[in-house]
Amino acid sequence: MKRSSERFLSTHTGSLPRPERLIREMYAKEEGVPVEAAALAAHIREAVAEVVARQANSGIDIVNDGEMSKPSYATYIKDRLDGFGGESIPVTGYQDLADFPNLARKVFGDPGRSRRKTPACNGPVAVKDGDAARTDAANLKAALVGTKHAEGFISAASPGVISLFFHNGFYKSHADYLHAIAEAMRAEYETVAGAGFVLQLDCPDLAMGRHIQFAKLDLAEFRKMAALHIEALNHAVRNIPADKLRMHLCWGNYEGPHHCDVPIADIIDLVFRAKPQAISFEAANPRHAHEWRVFETVKLPDGKLLIPGVLESKSNFIEHPELIAQRIGRYANLVGRENVMAGSDCGYGTWVGQAAVDPQVVWAKLAALAEGCRLATREFWS
Repeated sequence: MKRSSERFLSTHTGSLPRPERLIREMYAKEEGVPVEAAALAAHIREAVAEVVARQANSGIDIVNDGEMSKPSYATYIKDRLDGFGGESIPVTGYQDLADFPNLARKVFGDPGRSRRKTPACNGPVAVKDGDAARTDAANLKAALVGTKHAEGFISAASPGVISLFFHNGFYKSHADYLHAIAEAMRAEYETVAGAGFVLQLDCPDLAMGRHIQFAKLDLAEFRKMAALHIEALNHAVRNIPADKLRMHLCWGNYEGPHHCDVPIADIIDLVFRAKPQAISFEAANPRHAHEWRVFETVKLPDGKLLIPGVLESKSNFIEHPELIAQRIGRYANLVGRENVMAGSDCGYGTWVGQAAVDPQVVWAKLAALAEGCRLATREFWS
């Protein structure tokens, strides 16, 4: 994994705006409308090539495929794994929205979120489509040819977040369910790493899970559950070097109160137990922007790398490059410049059709991110 050894490197969380044609085709596929497979595959390849070029043109260093092949960062697994043929049970119990019913209706009425399919587990979890991850890697590899970049990454759902969105109706215990998912997802993880890309594991379960699925647990009980999820994640990536892994910590990419979010201080020691070398996390939005001070007292373990979000992922404000540089500098002063890479709070296309941030604004934000990295670099490498 590249580090900020000579300058601050820039990246983002994963999902990026999809072309309108691809959105329509994916809506149709999700709703059971026949879609010509070869045409869809071709349109995904074209979308990957376009999104890689736009990242490079924006000045982003560590780029990806924008998750063009996936209906969402987590629910895509229903098309790649067996065992998910049960009735779809939407995740709706967001603790922070309970006191704000009008806002809850708005959040769950989002075109992307309302269309997502999360069928329950009703049988043994196993690999169904082992070619999908290989195709993702091939599409990204082809798109990177001749494109200026420092490194490529591909994201994948962690065992824990899969268990968060897909109800277990088959396994005797949550631990058994997690283990089965971990074993099934191992093939995808190893395919991505084996293709030469950094694997990003999306882990909202370790933060968002506190105010959704595990809201009834007290903090001590939630920490035990989070530790179990991290154990499953580490088991799944046991054959992949830590420096080929990064993880994303998320409290939910939706515009809500978030006053029930678990503080990062309450979980960071557990997060550090996870194998991935780099940790991407929300650090720009109004609920978590203050938490940089946690690292005044919490020591970054040797070898670990922070990717704080310096761009908000739900706002159409374009962050000023000076502000971005200041945010980068706060972390660099605390943990060392070589241990910081600049990122975004979350994705800009978490669900197909989600467009909280105008697509043109997204690219302007990423350009501002690159400029902020240049400004911070002048300060720390002058």
